[in-house]
Amino acid sequence: MAEDPTDTAPVGPRLTPDENEFPFGYPTSICQSTPEPKYLCCGCHNVLKKAQKILCGHRYCAACLSWIVRISKNPICSRCKEENPQAVGDESFLSEEKTHVCGGISLKDHKQTITKISTEEKDGLVPAEIQGRCSFEDIGCSFKGGQEMVKEHEANSLKDHLGLLLQFVCQVKAQSDAKGKRITSLSHTKPNVKPLERNLSDLQLQGAVEVNGDLEADCFHAASSDSEEELALQRFMKEKLLAELEEKLHVFENIVTVLNKEVEASHLAIAASVHQSGLTQDLILSLEQRVMDLQQTLAQKDLVLTKLEQSLHLLEEASYDGVYLWKITNFTRRCHESACGRMVSLFSPAFYTARYGYKLCLRIYLNGDGTGKGTHLSLFIVVMKGEYDALLEWPFRNKVTFMLLDQNNREHVTDFFHPDPTSGSFQRPQGESNIASGRPMFFPLNKLQSTKHAYVKDDTVFLKCVIETNS
Repeated sequence: MAEDPTDTAPVGPRLTPDENEFPFGYPTSICQSTPEPKYLCCGCHNVLKKAQKILCGHRYCAACLSWIVRISKNPICSRCKEENPQAVGDESFLSEEKTHVCGGISLKDHKQTITKISTEEKDGLVPAEIQGRCSFEDIGCSFKGGQEMVKEHEANSLKDHLGLLLQFVCQVKAQSDAKGKRITSLSHTKPNVKPLERNLSDLQLQGAVEVNGDLEADCFHAASSDSEEELALQRFMKEKLLAELEEKLHVFENIVTVLNKEVEASHLAIAASVHQSGLTQDLILSLEQRVMDLQQTLAQKDLVLTKLEQSLHLLEEASYDGVYLWKITNFTRRCHESACGRMVSLFSPAFYTARYGYKLCLRIYLNGDGTGKGTHLSLFIVVMKGEYDALLEWPFRNKVTFMLLDQNNREHVTDFFHPDPTSGSFQRPQGESNIASGRPMFFPLNKLQSTKHAYVKDDTVFLKCVIETNS
């Protein structure tokens, strides 16, 4: 198959990296525009390097083809499978023997290839209707591209354009100074040369002056004519230089006007952005404060809800007839914690002698308290502050009966006492509750696990308190 020079590489490389840097193909970034698919390797999808064309007509980099053939048992052209999987034939199988060299060129030859491309072909990379050049092209900016790209470039390259403008002004000033020096030198040199020439003529014609006086007069008139021509030439050069400077100054004034407008627009955009940023920041702070307030409100509602749930639980367990049955679960663990000192005692929920009667609760020491410490269960009654204490009689005088229930219903343990009217435990509570009072040696610990009685069953104990209500 003949070599196709148009298939070697896409037009418009922008970079000239080392050829060995890309063993499997050149990156598409070396092109000014997106390369056509025919210039891309079907394996690595980069710009072809040492292109190889297989029988189906698709192209691979030489290194990519060699790699695919080595790692695959039956390699098939990936482009054929994408285009028409059902039409894959023998020509789609990849093999280094069944390929044709496409005349791939190295990166260092890309530059030579580009120089051969006509200007029309280069311009064809970007449609004519969207081609554009930077407004600062005349002072050294070489950017080219679509209209949108040129606008974005001019908006983002203000600093670079000012630098080019300053450099150009400095060059013009330097050229103006150089021209002025040359004109000044010419004006000083010309008059010095003419006298020398005249002196030479005088020496040559010294003998003829006396014979022909008209010749001396002619030389004088010639010298005067030359001085006038020199002055006219100087005036002409100065006028031409001034005209050029005025034209360039006009161009610079236009450029400065455009730059001033861009700077003003940038300042307005920055001011608007700063203002919007301030508004956004204020909104964020307001929202953050609102979130904090809502979180605090939610926490307060959670606390109220918790208290309501506790109150509801207590109301569900409360008794209003002076009789309360207390169920203690996990008895073995609680006894161990009490013996270790981690949990000294347990309080029961509150109960009442009547709907508007005394408010009471029980307190038990599982490892004993006072004289019963370590040997007995200690059980006490606690008089609590109630809502209707002002209507009740004080001190509290109602008989109190404690019971440890046998869950086999054979023999319950019973003990009772009458409150001491002089004890502070039975006076009207000034705080939340009074000091507990009752039986420090209510029941021996060594009899809890009796085989005859089921005081502890399923790791649960039942205690009962009966308050005599006289009703």
